[in-house]
Amino acid sequence: MSELREQLRGLWLPLVTPFRDGELDETSLRRLVRHYACLPVDGFILAATSGEGMSLSMSELERLVAITRAETSASHRYVPICLGLSGASTHKMRDALDETAAWPIDGYLIASPYYSRPSQRGLLHHFEALANCARLPIVLYNIPYRTAVNLANDTLLELARHPNIIGLKDCCADRNQTLDLLRRRPAGFKVLTGEDAQYFEALGDGADGAILLSAHVETESFSAVHSLVKQGKCEAARAHWEVVSELTRLLFAEPSPAPAKYWLFRTGLIDSAEVRLPMVEASAELAARIDAEIARRRSAHDAKN
Repeated sequence: MSELREQLRGLWLPLVTPFRDGELDETSLRRLVRHYACLPVDGFILAATSGEGMSLSMSELERLVAITRAETSASHRYVPICLGLSGASTHKMRDALDETAAWPIDGYLIASPYYSRPSQRGLLHHFEALANCARLPIVLYNIPYRTAVNLANDTLLELARHPNIIGLKDCCADRNQTLDLLRRRPAGFKVLTGEDAQYFEALGDGADGAILLSAHVETESFSAVHSLVKQGKCEAARAHWEVVSELTRLLFAEPSPAPAKYWLFRTGLIDSAEVRLPMVEASAELAARIDAEIARRRSAHDAKN
């Protein structure tokens, strides 16, 4: 647990899950993991929102984890892995924690229960029950615009006292709430933003890092933003941010991860842009915009070289 707490910083990638003809595309997955394991990524999140985790069966989840760990090991670099889990039943979530306890992962990213809209007391008891059961550390995921319930800071601070809860992916979309949490959090409790468009601002406010779908593209620049901010070189960090900030809008112009998958397909990292219903692939209009941006960035890169 102490190792993951230390590793929970910098740039983490919520890896997309490639599909082809309705099945997990293991060839593309291996290619993806090999590619990003060689880039300045500090960790992988598997099967969360970006990874379409709720569309995966337990056997697919297990295969996803096994392949990712095998490919990171082959890269001769240890990349920590957190598995995304979500659900509205505490009992079923405990079963999922038990079933995955021996998998080669380092921890979990667990979102608030969706749809049922529990009270803050209910959220507290839910996450305490999971943390008491889990054999690996938990990173909380607060994303009220998806779950319809906000983890209030008083609840988060109470949960942060649990030795098996080590941090937060913060998508509360309320800067005042985030600033209050950053001021009041206990030592060692990590906060990573999950709001791609607020990445630079969040680092300036004191976040320890980020979990960013957009970092599938221009990964080195996204990583440099964090490194330079932490070195106090904010103008240099801003220059890198200006290179990538438009991507955070383009890749969320339609429901994620369809736009990112289209980009990865067009650049040869995955063999299909396929998503699973109820998600649908990027529209023809957005696909044209992405193609134009890929061409623009290639031309700019070629001009520099």
